[in-house]
Amino acid sequence: MKHLKLASCILLSLVCTISFAKTAEEIGLEIAKETDRRDIGFTDSIADMIMLLKNQDGDESVRTVKMKSLEIDGDGNRDLSIFQQPSDLKNTAVLTYSHALEPDDQWIYLPGLKRVKRISTRNKSGPFVGSEFAFEDLSSWEVEKYAYRYIGDEMLGDRDCFVVENHPRYEHSGYTRQIEWVDKEIYQPRRLDYYDRQNKLLKTLTFHDYQQYLNQYWRPDRMLMVNHQTGKSTELLWSDRQFKVGLSERDFIPATLKR
Repeated sequence: MKHLKLASCILLSLVCTISFAKTAEEIGLEIAKETDRRDIGFTDSIADMIMLLKNQDGDESVRTVKMKSLEIDGDGNRDLSIFQQPSDLKNTAVLTYSHALEPDDQWIYLPGLKRVKRISTRNKSGPFVGSEFAFEDLSSWEVEKYAYRYIGDEMLGDRDCFVVENHPRYEHSGYTRQIEWVDKEIYQPRRLDYYDRQNKLLKTLTFHDYQQYLNQYWRPDRMLMVNHQTGKSTELLWSDRQFKVGLSERDFIPATLKR
């Protein structure tokens, strides 16, 4: 009888353990929420960026951009990209209002036409000024934009990472899914694989040379996007990052892009 009772207790304990085990979806969501939690409170930032575009033959073109970002309570960030070089793109500006569940709002100022044009939601999978980044890649990452599934753990170089599958929840995304490697120590992405609408590997984005700001916020100094289907790549080199510089919503109004 004692052996029977012991067996029953072990079985009950096993059932309870299974009942309280988290699903792959729950673990993936928890990782995403912790990533978001660690980045809250940066308020605003500015930075200089060099964009290096390389085609399949190795030919390069260079663009310089001033980047501005504003954190919005209860919504996604507002981001402004202002091109400084080359001369044919000088003063072109792209403004993005990122949202969690609603489609993002985006505008582009075209100095040649001297007008601000709203970017259609359906066109956000298109390339951003000829780069390997799509317009939707520029909007801030928000937890609610994706459904998540934890795949496992994996070393990426010398970094121990969670591997998570992200499925876009917005209708007009250019991707069916993303595979993301999240650094376990700093909870920032180290690699993102993008799969196109046919579920074929399209691009890989890698993040390098992370720096910490204000003793909390991690940002990469270098990002490399490689298009596996075309052989093209775009590298972003960041410098002179500053946080809490006093930007406000007035600095991110579509009507003021002409200035």
